[in-house]
Amino acid sequence: MDPFRRDRRRRNPFRFFDDDFFEKFFDERLFEDIERMAEELFRALSKAEPGKSIVRGFKFTIGPDGKPRLEEFGNRTIETPEGEPAISDEREPLTDIIEGEEDVAITVELPGVEKEDIDLTVTEDTLEIKVDSARRKYHKVIELPCKVKPKTTKATYKNGVLDIVIKRKERKREGEGYKVTIE
Repeated sequence: MDPFRRDRRRRNPFRFFDDDFFEKFFDERLFEDIERMAEELFRALSKAEPGKSIVRGFKFTIGPDGKPRLEEFGNRTIETPEGEPAISDEREPLTDIIEGEEDVAITVELPGVEKEDIDLTVTEDTLEIKVDSARRKYHKVIELPCKVKPKTTKATYKNGVLDIVIKRKERKREGEGYKVTIE
């Protein structure tokens, strides 16, 4: 077979996955969520004011349980008092959470703001991020993967990226097991 022939059939870019892969990881609910989000966005966009900048994206990851997770970021769609969808000026930032042995690290993308405009509120279970400046508005409440010590929170902001580290309330005990004596 000549690899340079231009008339050969188009190859499937996902040929390295077997048919069961998609059934295993992409359940019907995930596709329904994607479809719902897209419909909601297009309905809201049809009513958006011309020239308004809108950011919308999706982050797809596989969780520790092996199941896919879909997270939205960017301008949120909201309902007006008339029940119509609209695009909020407030954006939900893209975030990444890493649960370590001793702490939880959160990285948040907040481009276009000054560090003085960022408000963080931490409880044992949640982290709330708010930015309300003339140029940008961001808001997100993150459910933390474990209990944390709020007073240990350290945060740095550089080049539009906010890095937060919070000490865990208890050390992660994953992997520790009961030693069995064989008789």
